[in-house]
Amino acid sequence: MSMITTRRSLLAAALLTAFAAPQIPSAAVAAPRPAITGSTAEVPAPATRAPIGTKTLHLVDTSRPDPWKPEAGHRELMVSLWYPALPSTGPKAPYVSKELSKKILGSEVAATVRTHATLNAPAAPKARPLVVLSPGFGMSRLTLTALGEDLASRGYAVAAIDHTYEAPVEFPGGRMEDCLICDKPGLPVISNRAEDISFVLDRLTAPGSGLRVDRDRIGVAGHSIGGASAVEAARTDRRVKAAVNMDGNFFNEPSTDLNRPVLLLGAQRADDKENRPDWEKTWRHLTGWKRWLDVAEGGHLTFTDGPWLVQRFGMPPALPAKDVPVAFGTLKADRATALTRAYVSAFFDRHLRGVPSPLLERPSAAYPEVAFLK
Repeated sequence: MSMITTRRSLLAAALLTAFAAPQIPSAAVAAPRPAITGSTAEVPAPATRAPIGTKTLHLVDTSRPDPWKPEAGHRELMVSLWYPALPSTGPKAPYVSKELSKKILGSEVAATVRTHATLNAPAAPKARPLVVLSPGFGMSRLTLTALGEDLASRGYAVAAIDHTYEAPVEFPGGRMEDCLICDKPGLPVISNRAEDISFVLDRLTAPGSGLRVDRDRIGVAGHSIGGASAVEAARTDRRVKAAVNMDGNFFNEPSTDLNRPVLLLGAQRADDKENRPDWEKTWRHLTGWKRWLDVAEGGHLTFTDGPWLVQRFGMPPALPAKDVPVAFGTLKADRATALTRAYVSAFFDRHLRGVPSPLLERPSAAYPEVAFLK
């Protein structure tokens, strides 16, 4: 698998550079501005005002050594949870710690961002459908915060995974682990992430997990390589009932068919001779409910927190000018967030809750940016 050598995967990793030092103007987002140190930025507001809580888990899989660093011992993962909560007067959770912000963004600027979830708020009663989120290669789980908070506000339990040694990860006590495989192409990242996802499902569906999860209603969504991993998890773990791939190449044609609902939500793939064939090869092996949607004005990072972070703090200086259109397209940040939330939630509402949506059946006047390719 040549995952790390592809342009889109490199773009995902390039996001983890300093937003605070603007250099490259782009029509994709508002012109970059100097960083503002006050607490004036916030995650886009979720769909509803229902109380949501968040907590962080440190999980250790004692059944397997870490595949990227066996000498480190068992596989360790950090997981962010968002969930429907009881009303609470506790503090809102930080978007990211100062230490991790400095590690992945080059400054403490992202630590000033306000979120909407209350830290360690008591969970609301009732078992909830669960959605697991897997970020792009080289990207932190925090880049899926806007989607995670929104799904929680709609009644889902959500778990976002940091895949250790595939991006900078902060562990309890301030221990930092870097990306060890960013410059090592050919590794089985997708299959390993599917194992990570299954392990997280083991822990979150076990008694005493602290999160009330409906074991019969579980979905997985991911961005970039995380999206391909979401589909692989649906193939390898029967507990996963539906999967969303947000602009992630599969790299290898699957050897078996998958009879589970799959949403392919891509950007600029209609006439893309490099990336469209990758999805075409997998499409014919998806034998259940399926849709292939495309955002022609979007970019590879449209489905993450990237657009609104760039709008607020500026373009990453390490992102070459030629890659800006591929990364962000010309879609405004607010539209990127809105359509990502709308289509991902509509998909899981249909396949985990049995609530149909016209968004998945035909083009919508509310989201003219989204085209049905298949």
